[in-house]
Amino acid sequence: MTGDRPPTRHVVVMGVSGAGKTTVAKRISEVTGFAFAEADDFHPESNITRMRSGIPLDDAARWPWLRDLARWMTLRHHEGISTVLACSALKRSYRDLLRQGPPSVDFVHLDGPVDVVRERLSLRTAHYMPVSLLDSQTATLEPLWPDESGLVLDLRLAPDQIVSTVVDRLGLPVAARE
Repeated sequence: MTGDRPPTRHVVVMGVSGAGKTTVAKRISEVTGFAFAEADDFHPESNITRMRSGIPLDDAARWPWLRDLARWMTLRHHEGISTVLACSALKRSYRDLLRQGPPSVDFVHLDGPVDVVRERLSLRTAHYMPVSLLDSQTATLEPLWPDESGLVLDLRLAPDQIVSTVVDRLGLPVAARE
């Protein structure tokens, strides 16, 4: 980081599939000007095939993917670019690995009733994640620990309300409108 460059910020919008991570993360990117990435785009084809077949990913399949995500954030940090990432980040150990990338990462956990998420997933048509994998994700999910930097927000709130809360509570910059 140069002396005149502000520090970078890195936000991971986390939760089970169907929680609204991508919608919220894209909107945070639009409001802040942070670079956006969808963690699903980093999965190797073998992971996608596995999930599409209804087979949950195990840690061995997730570790290389998580390392790629941490590397992406680290590279953006070195370029002076803040990021927002839509990523399940279900376990503390996964979040610990993501934190090994840039100097600091804030997590936004979109949490709520499984029935709401199940309904959202059942309405999806263009995603490889079947509703049948929701139970394995909820069983794997470890909520943010008290020492983790982040927020837990109700996924039933309107996306703009979630984004406004995230920007306010994390003190994120608002990009200048042209």
